[in-house]
Amino acid sequence: MTATIQQRLQHLRHALLDLHKTLVDSERVTYEQTFGAIPSPSQFLQLLTNDSWFAWLHPISQLIVAMDEALDEKEPLTQAVMESFAQQTRKLLVATETGDGFSKDYFDALQRDPDVVFAHAAVARLLNLKN
Repeated sequence: MTATIQQRLQHLRHALLDLHKTLVDSERVTYEQTFGAIPSPSQFLQLLTNDSWFAWLHPISQLIVAMDEALDEKEPLTQAVMESFAQQTRKLLVATETGDGFSKDYFDALQRDPDVVFAHAAVARLLNLKN
């Protein structure tokens, strides 16, 4: 059963990683439309980690890092750990039209970019699986 739990977490992590990349790419397009082209990959990395424009993405980055750490643990993963990550993901990926923070920015990304919708749907499908 442990291998199944580990595989489920790996699948969820991979889907979140795809969603994260899609969000980053989408935000980069919007940023460049507003401020102009980002001249280099290193400058983009600096913006991604330090600029307030991209700060709303940090919670999803932190969740992926936490999953990486859990997968690297010597102790076998438990169903409780897997369910905790699933709950954290469900809670994080709630989009709201009003307010601020991740939920509002996530809503905006879903509205403007169909690729974000498809990546979100891939995560949602995994979260709906019961086994």
